[in-house]
Amino acid sequence: MDFATLFFLSSGLFLGWSLGANDAANVFGTAVGSRMIRFSTAAVICSVFVIMGAVMSGSGAAHTLGKLGAIDALGGAFMAAFAAALSVYLMTKAGLPVSTTQAIVGAIVGWNLFTATSTDPATLSTILGTWVICPILAAIIAMLLYKGTSWFLRKMNFHMIRLDAYTRAALILAGAFGAYSLGANNIGNVMGVFVPSSPFKDLSIMGMADFTSVEQLFLLGGLAIAAGVITYSERVMLTVGGGMLPLSPVGAWVVVMAHSIVLFLFASRGLQALLLSYDLATIPLVPVSSSQAVVGAVLGIGLLQGGRGIRWRIVGSVSLGWVVTPLVAGLVCYIGLFFLQNVFGQEVYQ
Repeated sequence: MDFATLFFLSSGLFLGWSLGANDAANVFGTAVGSRMIRFSTAAVICSVFVIMGAVMSGSGAAHTLGKLGAIDALGGAFMAAFAAALSVYLMTKAGLPVSTTQAIVGAIVGWNLFTATSTDPATLSTILGTWVICPILAAIIAMLLYKGTSWFLRKMNFHMIRLDAYTRAALILAGAFGAYSLGANNIGNVMGVFVPSSPFKDLSIMGMADFTSVEQLFLLGGLAIAAGVITYSERVMLTVGGGMLPLSPVGAWVVVMAHSIVLFLFASRGLQALLLSYDLATIPLVPVSSSQAVVGAVLGIGLLQGGRGIRWRIVGSVSLGWVVTPLVAGLVCYIGLFFLQNVFGQEVYQ
């Protein structure tokens, strides 16, 4: 692989780092914020499982982004990923849990506008629809889980020390599941734009295992996400963990589980095949916003408790970030493509 190719891929790595720095908060933020798990422990577990999810189950959701805009040149993919990464990084600096999904969608639409490529309205409406459905579904799942878990704990009447140990273990398991779901669903945001112009070739390891070009891309993106988790995610974890609503350890577990279930539903090819086999309506394989899922889950618990503890000012700031992020990403992508093509003479589309 030559230096130019590595340079173009660097923006995808930057986006992966930004996603890890921001969205790891949605997996372990409530656990770290409620002081049930140390940040270092959360970062290691999250890093391992996010890479596994990206490589093993990441292809489904990435396919939908390709329908939105098939960026067919490395220069264009570089700028789309860079624009998304920059917008996510700026929001992360502000301590706001924003959506990498919204950032990359905004960047792809910016590329479509610059290249006069039509944006598929069906795919765009599907993606925009999930931005509404995702937090609502997470809130409903969180309410049901919270009710069920509270009833179970009252029935079992665990000793406080034993309950603390069980809760800590449950948070670790839920976090591992959440990290896997995050990698599976959101790796498409990080490396999806590079799939049509992937510089890798399919690889066979000792004739025993095949490693496709897409899997190699997703491994690289997974490693970048892990780097973001370890180096820069602690601040946003604390915002999610206690900023919007003070959470008990049980509430923290419910939020992580609701978030993880939602991401898994929108990334599981197996579930889609099962529903199709019974002629049932399927759930679209779309990269959804883990930030929206976790905020929806937190608000679900807050509303179940009467809504008095919800800090609506912080919720408003987070919501504003969701609106600004795709607009900033689309604008930066459009302007960046102009300079990349006309000043630096790079091919941004074929």
